[in-house]
Amino acid sequence: MTQTVTNWAGNITYAAKELHRPGSLDALRALVADSAKVRVLGSGHSFNTIAEPGADGTLVSIAGLPPVLDVDTAARTVRVSGGVRYAELARAVDAHGLALPNMASLPHISVAGSVATGTHGSGVGNGALASAVREVELVVADGSTVTIGRGDGRFGGAVTSLGALGVVTALTLDLEPAFEVEQRVYTELPLAGLDFAAFSEVMSAAYSVSLFTDWREPGFRQVWLKRRVDQPLADFPWAAPATEKLHPVPGMPAVNCTEQFGVPGPWHERLPHFRAEFTPSSGAELQSEYLLPREHAVEALQAVDGVRQTVAGVLQTCEVRTVAADEQWLSPSYGRDTVALHFTWIADTAAVLPVVRRLEAALDPFDPRPHWGKVFTTAGETLRGRYPRLGDFRALANGLDPEAKFANAFVGDVLAD
Repeated sequence: MTQTVTNWAGNITYAAKELHRPGSLDALRALVADSAKVRVLGSGHSFNTIAEPGADGTLVSIAGLPPVLDVDTAARTVRVSGGVRYAELARAVDAHGLALPNMASLPHISVAGSVATGTHGSGVGNGALASAVREVELVVADGSTVTIGRGDGRFGGAVTSLGALGVVTALTLDLEPAFEVEQRVYTELPLAGLDFAAFSEVMSAAYSVSLFTDWREPGFRQVWLKRRVDQPLADFPWAAPATEKLHPVPGMPAVNCTEQFGVPGPWHERLPHFRAEFTPSSGAELQSEYLLPREHAVEALQAVDGVRQTVAGVLQTCEVRTVAADEQWLSPSYGRDTVALHFTWIADTAAVLPVVRRLEAALDPFDPRPHWGKVFTTAGETLRGRYPRLGDFRALANGLDPEAKFANAFVGDVLAD
Protein backbone atom coordinates (compact mmCIF):
# COMPACT_ATOMS: atom_id res chain seq x y z
CA MET A 1 0.00 0.00 0.00
CA THR A 2 1.39 3.37 -1.01
CA GLN A 3 1.14 6.14 1.56
CA THR A 4 2.69 9.52 2.22
CA VAL A 5 4.83 9.49 5.35
CA THR A 6 6.14 12.66 6.95
CA ASN A 7 8.00 13.52 10.11
CA TRP A 8 6.37 15.19 13.14
CA ALA A 9 6.88 18.71 11.80
CA GLY A 10 5.86 17.88 8.23
CA ASN A 11 9.03 19.40 6.76
CA ILE A 12 10.30 15.97 5.62
CA THR A 13 8.34 13.66 3.31
CA TYR A 14 10.04 10.28 3.11
CA ALA A 15 10.76 8.78 -0.28
CA ALA A 16 9.84 5.30 0.92
CA LYS A 17 6.48 4.27 -0.49
CA GLU A 18 5.35 2.47 2.62
CA LEU A 19 5.78 2.48 6.39
CA HIS A 20 6.02 -1.09 7.66
CA ARG A 21 4.69 -1.86 11.18
CA PRO A 22 5.64 -5.45 12.02
CA GLY A 23 3.52 -6.91 14.80
CA SER A 24 6.10 -9.38 16.14
CA LEU A 25 9.82 -9.71 16.60
CA ASP A 26 9.91 -12.58 14.12
CA ALA A 27 8.15 -10.45 11.51
CA LEU A 28 10.66 -7.64 12.11
CA ARG A 29 13.60 -10.04 11.74
CA ALA A 30 12.23 -11.35 8.45
CA LEU A 31 11.57 -7.85 7.16
CA VAL A 32 15.10 -6.71 7.98
CA ALA A 33 16.72 -9.81 6.50
CA ASP A 34 14.76 -9.43 3.24
CA SER A 35 15.32 -5.67 2.78
CA ALA A 36 18.20 -4.01 0.95
CA LYS A 37 17.99 -0.74 2.93
CA VAL A 38 16.30 -0.15 6.28
CA ARG A 39 15.70 2.93 8.42
CA VAL A 40 13.53 3.22 11.50
CA LEU A 41 11.00 5.98 12.10
CA GLY A 42 10.50 6.43 15.83
CA SER A 43 8.15 9.15 17.03
CA GLY A 44 9.15 11.17 13.93
CA HIS A 45 10.53 14.01 16.01
CA SER A 46 13.67 14.49 13.91
CA PHE A 47 13.71 17.52 11.66
CA ASN A 48 16.14 16.24 9.01
CA THR A 49 16.61 13.19 6.77
CA ILE A 50 18.24 10.94 9.38
CA ALA A 51 15.36 8.44 9.02
CA GLU A 52 15.15 8.61 5.20
CA PRO A 53 15.62 5.11 3.66
CA GLY A 54 15.36 6.25 0.03
CA ALA A 55 12.78 5.32 -2.58
CA ASP A 56 13.97 1.70 -2.70
CA GLY A 57 14.44 1.38 1.04
CA THR A 58 12.25 0.07 3.84
CA LEU A 59 10.91 2.51 6.43
CA VAL A 60 10.03 0.69 9.65
CA SER A 61 8.06 1.60 12.74
CA ILE A 62 8.46 -0.63 15.78
CA ALA A 63 5.43 0.88 17.49
CA GLY A 64 3.43 -2.22 16.51
CA LEU A 65 5.68 -4.62 18.42
CA PRO A 66 4.30 -5.88 21.72
CA PRO A 67 5.29 -3.26 24.30
CA VAL A 68 7.79 -4.31 26.96
CA LEU A 69 8.02 -2.53 30.32
CA ASP A 70 9.73 -4.87 32.78
CA VAL A 71 10.77 -3.11 35.98
CA ASP A 72 13.25 -4.89 38.27
CA THR A 73 12.84 -3.14 41.62
CA ALA A 74 15.72 -5.02 43.26
CA ALA A 75 18.21 -4.17 40.51
CA ARG A 76 16.67 -0.72 39.93
CA THR A 77 16.47 -1.24 36.19
CA VAL A 78 13.80 -1.33 33.53
CA ARG A 79 13.82 -3.22 30.24
CA VAL A 80 11.74 -1.26 27.74
CA SER A 81 10.91 -1.82 24.10
CA GLY A 82 12.37 0.80 21.81
CA GLY A 83 9.05 2.11 20.50
CA VAL A 84 7.70 3.03 23.94
CA ARG A 85 7.53 6.77 24.61
CA TYR A 86 9.00 8.42 27.67
CA ALA A 87 5.64 9.46 29.15
CA GLU A 88 4.47 5.84 29.22
CA LEU A 89 7.82 4.61 30.53
CA ALA A 90 7.89 7.24 33.27
CA ARG A 91 4.44 6.35 34.59
CA ALA A 92 5.31 2.65 34.74
CA VAL A 93 8.60 3.28 36.51
CA ASP A 94 7.06 5.71 39.00
CA ALA A 95 4.38 3.17 39.90
CA HIS A 96 7.20 1.02 41.27
CA GLY A 97 8.63 3.87 43.36
CA LEU A 98 11.52 4.43 40.96
CA ALA A 99 12.64 7.17 38.58
CA LEU A 100 14.70 7.96 35.53
CA PRO A 101 17.54 10.38 36.32
CA ASN A 102 16.25 12.95 33.82
CA MET A 103 13.82 13.61 30.99
CA ALA A 104 13.76 15.79 27.88
CA SER A 105 11.50 18.82 27.41
CA LEU A 106 8.88 16.69 25.64
CA PRO A 107 7.78 13.35 27.17
CA HIS A 108 6.15 12.24 23.90
CA ILE A 109 9.32 11.03 22.17
CA SER A 110 10.33 7.37 21.76
CA VAL A 111 13.03 5.92 23.96
CA ALA A 112 15.10 4.33 21.18
CA GLY A 113 14.97 7.36 18.87
CA SER A 114 15.85 9.75 21.68
CA VAL A 115 18.98 7.98 22.84
CA ALA A 116 20.07 7.20 19.26
CA THR A 117 20.25 10.92 18.41
CA GLY A 118 21.77 12.22 21.66
CA THR A 119 18.63 13.81 23.09
CA HIS A 120 18.98 15.27 26.60
CA GLY A 121 17.37 17.24 29.39
CA SER A 122 19.26 19.75 31.53
CA GLY A 123 21.40 19.87 34.66
CA VAL A 124 25.11 20.37 35.30
CA GLY A 125 25.34 16.87 36.76
CA ASN A 126 22.92 15.15 34.39
CA GLY A 127 24.10 13.27 31.34
CA ALA A 128 22.12 12.87 28.13
CA LEU A 129 19.28 10.33 28.14
CA ALA A 130 21.65 7.71 26.72
CA SER A 131 23.66 7.85 29.96
CA ALA A 132 20.96 5.80 31.70
CA VAL A 133 21.21 2.94 29.18
CA ARG A 134 23.08 -0.15 30.39
CA GLU A 135 22.17 -2.58 27.59
CA VAL A 136 20.81 -2.37 24.06
CA GLU A 137 19.18 -5.13 21.97
CA LEU A 138 19.31 -4.86 18.18
CA VAL A 139 18.06 -6.73 15.15
CA VAL A 140 21.03 -6.50 12.81
CA ALA A 141 21.36 -6.83 9.05
CA ASP A 142 20.95 -10.60 8.76
CA GLY A 143 17.85 -10.59 10.97
CA SER A 144 19.60 -11.93 14.06
CA THR A 145 19.53 -10.30 17.47
CA VAL A 146 22.62 -8.81 19.12
CA THR A 147 22.81 -7.58 22.72
CA ILE A 148 25.51 -5.07 23.73
CA GLY A 149 25.91 -4.01 27.34
CA ARG A 150 28.27 -2.06 29.54
CA GLY A 151 31.59 -3.84 29.74
CA ASP A 152 31.41 -4.82 26.07
CA GLY A 153 34.08 -2.91 24.15
CA ARG A 154 31.43 -1.94 21.57
CA PHE A 155 29.14 -0.27 24.07
CA GLY A 156 30.52 3.24 23.50
CA GLY A 157 29.05 3.16 20.00
CA ALA A 158 25.93 1.12 20.61
CA VAL A 159 23.43 3.59 22.10
CA THR A 160 23.86 6.95 20.36
CA SER A 161 24.21 5.16 17.05
CA LEU A 162 22.10 7.19 14.56
CA GLY A 163 20.25 4.00 13.63
CA ALA A 164 23.35 2.82 11.77
CA LEU A 165 23.82 -0.51 13.57
CA GLY A 166 20.37 -2.11 13.43
CA VAL A 167 16.81 -1.83 14.72
CA VAL A 168 16.78 -1.21 18.47
CA THR A 169 14.08 -3.47 19.88
CA ALA A 170 14.73 -3.02 23.60
CA LEU A 171 16.95 -1.20 26.06
CA THR A 172 17.70 -1.69 29.74
CA LEU A 173 17.95 1.53 31.74
CA ASP A 174 19.28 2.37 35.18
CA LEU A 175 16.77 3.73 37.67
CA GLU A 176 16.93 5.43 41.06
CA PRO A 177 14.45 5.92 43.90
CA ALA A 178 11.51 8.15 42.94
CA PHE A 179 11.78 11.79 43.93
CA GLU A 180 9.65 14.91 43.85
CA VAL A 181 10.46 18.13 42.02
CA GLU A 182 9.20 21.68 42.35
CA GLN A 183 9.45 24.17 39.49
CA ARG A 184 9.93 27.92 39.79
CA VAL A 185 10.16 30.41 36.92
CA TYR A 186 12.04 33.71 37.00
CA THR A 187 12.07 36.53 34.46
CA GLU A 188 14.50 38.99 32.89
CA LEU A 189 18.00 37.64 33.47
CA PRO A 190 20.40 40.07 31.73
CA LEU A 191 23.22 38.86 29.51
CA ALA A 192 25.29 41.97 30.21
CA GLY A 193 27.73 41.30 33.03
CA LEU A 194 27.15 37.54 32.95
CA ASP A 195 30.60 35.96 33.19
CA PHE A 196 31.36 32.26 33.31
CA ALA A 197 31.35 32.13 37.10
CA ALA A 198 27.90 33.71 37.26
CA PHE A 199 26.63 31.52 34.42
CA SER A 200 27.85 28.45 36.30
CA GLU A 201 26.06 29.57 39.48
CA VAL A 202 22.83 30.18 37.58
CA MET A 203 22.93 26.79 35.87
CA SER A 204 23.77 25.06 39.19
CA ALA A 205 20.91 26.68 41.11
CA ALA A 206 18.67 23.61 40.73
CA TYR A 207 18.70 19.99 39.58
CA SER A 208 17.63 21.10 36.10
CA VAL A 209 17.86 24.66 34.76
CA SER A 210 16.72 26.13 31.42
CA LEU A 211 17.14 29.67 30.13
CA PHE A 212 14.76 30.99 27.48
CA THR A 213 15.02 34.00 25.18
CA ASP A 214 13.60 35.13 21.85
CA TRP A 215 16.79 37.20 21.20
CA ARG A 216 14.75 40.29 20.47
CA GLU A 217 16.61 41.84 23.38
CA PRO A 218 19.90 40.73 24.96
CA GLY A 219 19.39 38.48 27.94
CA PHE A 220 16.88 35.82 28.96
CA ARG A 221 13.16 36.40 29.34
CA GLN A 222 12.67 33.28 31.48
CA VAL A 223 14.67 31.01 33.78
CA TRP A 224 13.09 27.64 34.69
CA LEU A 225 14.44 26.02 37.86
CA LYS A 226 13.48 22.41 38.59
CA ARG A 227 14.58 21.56 42.13
CA ARG A 228 14.51 18.12 43.68
CA VAL A 229 12.74 18.58 46.98
CA ASP A 230 15.39 16.41 48.67
CA GLN A 231 18.00 19.03 47.74
CA PRO A 232 18.44 22.53 49.24
CA LEU A 233 16.52 25.51 47.87
CA ALA A 234 19.16 27.91 46.55
CA ASP A 235 18.88 31.69 46.55
CA PHE A 236 18.35 33.12 43.07
CA PRO A 237 19.25 36.82 43.16
CA TRP A 238 19.81 37.21 39.41
CA ALA A 239 16.18 37.57 38.26
CA ALA A 240 12.70 38.24 39.61
CA PRO A 241 10.10 35.52 40.29
CA ALA A 242 7.38 35.24 37.64
CA THR A 243 3.98 36.54 38.68
CA GLU A 244 2.02 34.36 36.24
CA LYS A 245 2.40 30.93 34.74
CA LEU A 246 4.52 31.11 31.57
CA HIS A 247 5.07 29.19 28.34
CA PRO A 248 8.60 29.05 26.83
CA VAL A 249 7.32 30.71 23.65
CA PRO A 250 6.24 34.29 24.39
CA GLY A 251 2.51 34.80 23.94
CA MET A 252 1.60 31.12 24.00
CA PRO A 253 -0.90 29.93 26.65
CA ALA A 254 0.78 28.13 29.56
CA VAL A 255 -2.11 25.76 30.32
CA ASN A 256 -0.24 22.77 28.85
CA CYS A 257 3.05 23.45 30.65
CA THR A 258 4.04 21.50 33.74
CA GLU A 259 3.17 22.96 37.15
CA GLN A 260 5.04 26.08 38.29
CA PHE A 261 5.16 28.32 41.41
CA GLY A 262 7.02 25.76 43.52
CA VAL A 263 4.23 23.18 43.76
CA PRO A 264 5.94 19.81 44.46
CA GLY A 265 5.04 16.86 42.27
CA PRO A 266 6.38 13.58 40.89
CA TRP A 267 9.64 13.81 38.94
CA HIS A 268 8.00 12.85 35.63
CA GLU A 269 5.39 15.62 35.97
CA ARG A 270 7.99 18.38 36.49
CA LEU A 271 11.21 17.52 34.61
CA PRO A 272 9.56 17.92 31.15
CA HIS A 273 8.30 21.38 30.24
CA PHE A 274 5.01 20.06 28.88
CA ARG A 275 2.33 17.83 30.35
CA ALA A 276 2.26 14.25 29.10
CA GLU A 277 -1.48 14.42 28.40
CA PHE A 278 -0.89 17.35 26.04
CA THR A 279 0.01 16.29 22.51
CA PRO A 280 2.04 19.06 20.84
CA SER A 281 0.77 20.34 17.53
CA SER A 282 2.83 19.31 14.51
CA GLY A 283 3.94 21.38 11.58
CA ALA A 284 4.28 24.60 13.55
CA GLU A 285 8.05 24.73 13.96
CA LEU A 286 11.55 23.68 12.96
CA GLN A 287 14.36 23.09 15.44
CA SER A 288 18.16 23.36 15.57
CA GLU A 289 20.53 22.74 18.45
CA TYR A 290 24.27 23.12 18.98
CA LEU A 291 26.23 21.58 21.83
CA LEU A 292 29.64 22.98 22.71
CA PRO A 293 32.16 22.90 25.56
CA ARG A 294 30.63 24.48 28.64
CA GLU A 295 33.64 26.71 29.25
CA HIS A 296 32.73 28.58 26.05
CA ALA A 297 29.12 29.18 27.12
CA VAL A 298 29.28 32.93 27.73
CA GLU A 299 31.38 33.62 24.63
CA ALA A 300 28.97 31.56 22.55
CA LEU A 301 25.96 33.44 23.92
CA GLN A 302 27.70 36.72 23.13
CA ALA A 303 28.33 35.44 19.59
CA VAL A 304 24.62 34.70 19.18
CA ASP A 305 23.84 38.15 20.56
CA GLY A 306 26.05 39.53 17.78
CA VAL A 307 23.67 38.08 15.16
CA ARG A 308 20.60 38.56 17.35
CA GLN A 309 18.63 40.65 14.87
CA THR A 310 19.06 38.03 12.16
CA VAL A 311 18.15 35.15 14.48
CA ALA A 312 15.15 36.85 16.08
CA GLY A 313 13.39 37.34 12.76
CA VAL A 314 12.63 33.61 12.36
CA LEU A 315 12.84 32.47 15.99
CA GLN A 316 10.06 31.36 18.33
CA THR A 317 12.31 30.68 21.32
CA CYS A 318 15.85 29.69 22.24
CA GLU A 319 16.57 27.40 25.20
CA VAL A 320 19.97 27.15 26.92
CA ARG A 321 20.70 23.99 28.94
CA THR A 322 23.68 22.11 30.35
CA VAL A 323 24.59 18.44 29.89
CA ALA A 324 27.27 16.44 31.70
CA ALA A 325 29.98 14.70 29.68
CA ASP A 326 29.37 11.10 28.59
CA GLU A 327 31.24 8.27 26.87
CA GLN A 328 29.00 7.54 23.88
CA TRP A 329 31.25 7.95 20.84
CA LEU A 330 28.74 9.86 18.73
CA SER A 331 27.11 11.77 21.57
CA PRO A 332 27.28 15.54 21.10
CA SER A 333 28.36 15.59 24.78
CA TYR A 334 31.08 12.97 24.32
CA GLY A 335 34.07 13.71 26.51
CA ARG A 336 33.10 17.23 27.54
CA ASP A 337 30.73 19.01 29.90
CA THR A 338 28.41 20.80 27.55
CA VAL A 339 26.21 23.83 27.06
CA ALA A 340 23.37 23.28 24.59
CA LEU A 341 21.81 26.12 22.59
CA HIS A 342 18.45 25.07 21.20
CA PHE A 343 16.52 27.13 18.64
CA THR A 344 12.83 26.66 17.85
CA TRP A 345 12.22 28.34 14.50
CA ILE A 346 9.13 29.25 12.55
CA ALA A 347 7.91 26.60 10.10
CA ASP A 348 9.51 28.13 7.02
CA THR A 349 12.53 26.19 5.74
CA ALA A 350 13.46 28.74 3.06
CA ALA A 351 13.56 31.54 5.62
CA VAL A 352 15.26 29.50 8.34
CA LEU A 353 18.18 27.90 6.47
CA PRO A 354 20.09 31.15 5.71
CA VAL A 355 19.77 32.10 9.39
CA VAL A 356 21.02 28.66 10.44
CA ARG A 357 24.10 29.15 8.26
CA ARG A 358 24.74 32.58 9.78
CA LEU A 359 24.32 31.18 13.28
CA GLU A 360 26.65 28.26 12.59
CA ALA A 361 29.32 30.66 11.34
CA ALA A 362 29.01 32.67 14.56
CA LEU A 363 29.33 29.53 16.73
CA ASP A 364 32.04 27.83 14.66
CA PRO A 365 34.99 29.03 16.82
CA PHE A 366 33.56 27.10 19.77
CA ASP A 367 33.61 23.62 18.20
CA PRO A 368 29.83 23.06 18.19
CA ARG A 369 28.31 19.64 17.57
CA PRO A 370 24.77 19.85 16.16
CA HIS A 371 22.04 17.66 17.58
CA TRP A 372 21.75 14.72 15.19
CA GLY A 373 17.97 15.04 14.84
CA LYS A 374 17.69 18.78 14.16
CA VAL A 375 18.12 21.17 11.23
CA PHE A 376 21.78 21.97 10.54
CA THR A 377 24.00 22.66 7.53
CA THR A 378 27.41 21.76 9.00
CA ALA A 379 29.43 19.83 6.42
CA GLY A 380 30.11 16.14 7.03
CA GLU A 381 33.86 16.73 6.81
CA THR A 382 33.61 19.28 9.61
CA LEU A 383 31.46 16.99 11.76
CA ARG A 384 33.88 14.10 11.33
CA GLY A 385 36.64 16.24 12.81
CA ARG A 386 34.59 16.89 15.97
CA TYR A 387 34.18 13.24 17.03
CA PRO A 388 37.50 11.67 18.10
CA ARG A 389 36.04 8.12 18.26
CA LEU A 390 34.40 8.27 14.84
CA GLY A 391 36.84 5.71 13.46
CA ASP A 392 35.86 3.27 16.19
CA PHE A 393 32.19 3.78 15.40
CA ARG A 394 32.82 3.26 11.69
CA ALA A 395 34.54 -0.04 12.46
CA LEU A 396 31.63 -1.10 14.67
CA ALA A 397 29.10 -0.26 11.95
CA ASN A 398 31.13 -2.12 9.33
CA GLY A 399 31.30 -5.15 11.59
CA LEU A 400 27.58 -5.36 12.35
CA ASP A 401 26.38 -4.13 8.97
CA PRO A 402 29.04 -4.95 6.34
CA GLU A 403 26.69 -4.22 3.44
CA ALA A 404 25.63 -0.85 4.93
CA LYS A 405 21.97 -1.93 5.01
CA PHE A 406 21.22 0.61 7.75
CA ALA A 407 23.19 3.46 6.20
CA ASN A 408 21.56 6.24 4.21
CA ALA A 409 22.85 9.48 2.72
CA PHE A 410 22.77 11.19 6.12
CA VAL A 411 24.71 8.43 7.88
CA GLY A 412 27.02 7.94 4.92
CA ASP A 413 28.05 11.57 5.07
CA VAL A 414 28.93 11.20 8.75
CA LEU A 415 30.86 7.95 8.35
CA ALA A 416 32.68 8.72 5.09
CA ASP A 417 36.42 8.04 5.19
